[in-house]
Amino acid sequence: MSQTVTAHPPEKTPEVPAHGSRLEPPQLMPMLVPIAVGLIIWFLPHPAEITDQGWHLLAIFVATIVGIIMKPLPMGAVSMIGMVTCIATGTVPLSAPAEGGPYALMGFSNTTIWLIVVAFLISRGFIKTGFGRRIALFFVSKIGGKMLGVSYGLALADLVLAPAIPSATARGGGIMTPIMRSVAETYDSRPGPTARRAGAFLAINVGQVNAITCAMFLTAMAGNPLIARLAGDQGVDITWGNWALGAIVPGLCALALVPYVVYRVYPPELKDTPEVVAMAKGEIRRMGRISPAEMMMGFVFVLLLVLWTVGDIVFGLNATAAGLIGLAVLLISGVLTWEDVIREKSAWDTMVWFAILFMMASGLNNYGVIAWVSSAIANSIGGLSWVLALLVLVLVYFYSHYMFASATAHISAMYPAFLGAAIVLGAPPLMSALVLAYMSNAFTSLTQYAGGASPALFGTGYNSAAQWWRVSFIASLASLFCWLVIGGGWMKLIGMW
Repeated sequence: MSQTVTAHPPEKTPEVPAHGSRLEPPQLMPMLVPIAVGLIIWFLPHPAEITDQGWHLLAIFVATIVGIIMKPLPMGAVSMIGMVTCIATGTVPLSAPAEGGPYALMGFSNTTIWLIVVAFLISRGFIKTGFGRRIALFFVSKIGGKMLGVSYGLALADLVLAPAIPSATARGGGIMTPIMRSVAETYDSRPGPTARRAGAFLAINVGQVNAITCAMFLTAMAGNPLIARLAGDQGVDITWGNWALGAIVPGLCALALVPYVVYRVYPPELKDTPEVVAMAKGEIRRMGRISPAEMMMGFVFVLLLVLWTVGDIVFGLNATAAGLIGLAVLLISGVLTWEDVIREKSAWDTMVWFAILFMMASGLNNYGVIAWVSSAIANSIGGLSWVLALLVLVLVYFYSHYMFASATAHISAMYPAFLGAAIVLGAPPLMSALVLAYMSNAFTSLTQYAGGASPALFGTGYNSAAQWWRVSFIASLASLFCWLVIGGGWMKLIGMW
């Protein structure tokens, strides 16, 4: 009898419906709210300066952003529905109109969007070969004798990896978080009563550092190329080189100051950590000698840094072309296979929502909506000097992220209008575009849901929400000092304003 029972389930297995065959409709309220918001805006009277087409695109855009925040479906699905709505209502044509202007599929041929896709694919090499983990363990093994040293070691590792790993979650959650937990558990620091020994401090610190390194490079966060395109729509040319040049001094300042501030306001119980050095060295020994795949990954990484920094000047290669060269080398050498490329879901998912949001934002700019919103914002603070006005805009932009769970949604909704307002008020265009760009990354450490690596780190269980908010707010003041005061002085020195 038992033999019959055990043999029976395999016979019936084909008759069981596959998981994907079930109907899984989105939750009702998260779906209804963005629809309601879009319909309300659609039928509201609109200013005479905006055409019906522009106003309808604004309604669809706002509904899409609300949908991304409410999450009735994944971001790519919400964005796709928004694009289909644009096409079905005649708000944006499917193909390029003869007279020019936005069209639904324009984003999919954009070189900046392909840059971020290629960067995602290259980052797969760091994870697949173990090279990213080796780099992180190396820095911890060198300066991990003190808990503050551990935090700086993880910061240096994140800084080195940031230019070629555009996923903040992959860097912070996939590489740094496991190492952070290994450090904490070396001293039996686990979620609960022992969290404050090490893990609670390290989790918040890794989140803060991740936000800083995302801000330092155009290819360090998925939303950064979107920022570059949105700035380009307003006549501001952001390149990989000028982004990194403007960020290098304030970014290094923030990497030095913010971990120390977190250490002072939220100190770990353990200060000396000699066993961490031994742990890191032991992990490196277990990894063995550096493999040929890791060496090739290191070579491509250095090649990309050179091409991204001076390639456009010396070789006439833009950042996307440089990235494609790096990807080709990884494929030819066998570090990556074509299966790796097609399985990198995050790259292709990012391409979809990125292209659609770019199309909508470009359409709003083309239809004059961004100019109208920018003028309205500028008029509300028009009595201030451009310095004070820019400061107000930056602070509002930064701290409004408490209302967002997605950096991309925040960027899409507010960056173009705030940059436009700054320019209208007389602020230097490049300096304004870059400062707002850096803020678009720095604010991802404000809350445990703010985006980037924060959700993964908070999910380790070492911190309460109240602890995360309190410490992160204090750390944000130090971060703002570095980016606005030190960064403003640095950009003045190098002629960006």
